[in-house]
Formats: sequence, C-alpha cells, structure tokens
Amino acid sequence: MGVVGMLTELDYLPEKFLQVEASELHTVLPGPTLIHLPGRRDVPLFVSILLHGNEDTGLKAMQVVLKKYQNQSLPRALSLYVGNIEAARAGVRRLEGQLDYNRVWSFDADSVVTEEHRMMQTVIGIMAQRGVFASIDIHNNTGLNPHYACVNRLDDAFLHLATMFSRIVVYFTEPKGVQSEAFAQLCPAVTLECGKPGGTGGVEHAASFVEGALHLSAFPTHPVASHDLELFHTVAIVTVPETVSLSVGDPSADLCLIDNIDHYNFRLLDPGTRLAIVAPDCTNPLHVRNGAGNDMSEHYFENREGNLLTKQQVMPAMLTRDIRIIRQDCLCYLMERLDRKS
Repeated sequence: MGVVGMLTELDYLPEKFLQVEASELHTVLPGPTLIHLPGRRDVPLFVSILLHGNEDTGLKAMQVVLKKYQNQSLPRALSLYVGNIEAARAGVRRLEGQLDYNRVWSFDADSVVTEEHRMMQTVIGIMAQRGVFASIDIHNNTGLNPHYACVNRLDDAFLHLATMFSRIVVYFTEPKGVQSEAFAQLCPAVTLECGKPGGTGGVEHAASFVEGALHLSAFPTHPVASHDLELFHTVAIVTVPETVSLSVGDPSADLCLIDNIDHYNFRLLDPGTRLAIVAPDCTNPLHVRNGAGNDMSEHYFENREGNLLTKQQVMPAMLTRDIRIIRQDCLCYLMERLDRKS
C-alpha cells in the first residue's frame, strides 16, 4: 500500500473517516484514495464516492455501512475509492480549471492524457487484478429527480443490480469517460442517482443498497421481469453555449429558464411545453447533441415568439436551476422509454 502519482492506496480505514463531513476529508486523507477492506468473500465490491465534490450522499452512506461492521467482518471484501477531496473541501462539483472526475475514466487516441486519466487507469488496473465482483458509483443531482440507477449495458446482471436500487433505470452511452462505463468492462456496474445532497432518504437508500450488494453471492442469470423495471434510454444531451447568458427568473439574460423547470424531470412533456424565455437577438440558445454527435436542437425545440418550446414529446432528466452546474455539466438529458421483453 502506498502512493502512486495522485492516488493513495490503503488497506485499512483511516482514523476519523467514519466521523468527518465531506468538507473535512482533507484532514483525514491526503487526496484521492483507494481503500481495501477484507470481507468473508474475497472478491471485492468496488464503490466510488465523491467523484463530484458537492455530492456527499456516497460518503454518508458508506459511513453508515462501515459503522455497522466496525466490530464484525464485512460480508464481502470492499474497495472504496474516494475521489475529488479538494472539491469536497470547497463544497463544489469540481474546482475551476479542474477536470471532472467522472469524465476521465477512459480516453481515445486523440485525448490529452492527464494525471487524472492515469490515476483512474491505475484504479481500474488494481481492481481488474482483484477480480472485482461489481461496481457502484454513488451520485447526487441538483434538480428534483426520483432516485434511479443508470447502466451502460443492458445485460441481465447489470439490470438485476440496478433494480435492487430502483425500478427506474436509465441506459446511457453518453457522456464518455464515466466510471460506470469503464468498470462495465470488468463487472456489473451501476451509477446511483440519490436525489439532492443532504437528504437523509438518499443516504439510507444508498446504504441499504450497498449492504445488499455486499451480501450478494452471485447475480441471477434470468432476465429482470418487465413489471419490475421502468427502462429509459438517454437519446440526447442538452447544453447551453458559453456565449449565451443564462438565468432563472431574470428576463434580461439571453436564456431565462422558467422558475420551476426542475419539476419537469421524469415527466413526459407534450409538444409546446414552455421551458424558457429567449432574448430577441439570441438565435441558438441550446445545443442538443445525440449519441452520434449530431446537432438535434431543431428536432426537439423551437423558439416561438421568444418562448422556448418543446417540439416533440420528450422526457428530461437532471434539469436543474443551478447555473453553475449547468455550465459545468449540462442543462439536462433527454430520454425515451425503452421496451425490453421479460
């Protein structure tokens, strides 16, 4: 155990880890840390938390689980990756100028390979050697969303793992470089979306799910029954161009989002649903990109007399009123229902 580049690797739980807030983790850990703990089954469960520094449900949930097993063996070995501790210290998704820790788990031939990319490749390599059983990446979001799970593959084991958390499951292939996609090469992998940070319901839900995964001996080989699964597929990512000024409730901005925009998450919106007011000289308020990288803005939205309206039936996820998050990530994802026979 030791330090490799940005990564610290430990085979014990540091003192005070179970007591600190996310903003205090820098007093316990020197930086991104991979912690290996033994269990009754040797093949480890991998859990990643705080890839985004302001999403603390993962830390709180793991503290709940690990406190329970302080004086007894874990049901299964656990490898816990604690990510962006500096962003957690500041209470933000990522620091300005810092890479997004959930976009650097893979890269292509044209990518600039950074220390963050190398660190994640090191983590993947370590877990591949350990023969990882399953992977769980715990997140929060900033808008009003139900608790749901995300997968990058539609394999039965992935869907069984996902539906242990929620009957709502989102299948996605964009954006690239996410943790769950990288670990999908090794084992069943899910991302948990646990609602807004600070909600006790999200902590309890995630902790219960992790404990359930630790008790799993194997994954069922039969398909998930259709009545146990509401499956959606992300078809486009909606972003706001940097050149477009953005607000919630301030009509002087190029794009003024309606005040309750996050109430539209996981709702099927009819054509003509109003999302924002658009300034007269703002010609391209949104950029909508599908999985192939094509601009689908005019397919999904229209500007009618200064009102930004839906043009098709769409179901958004992760709509938020948080301007900083919109700038650092996106306004929302657009989804369609995906039918899969049981």
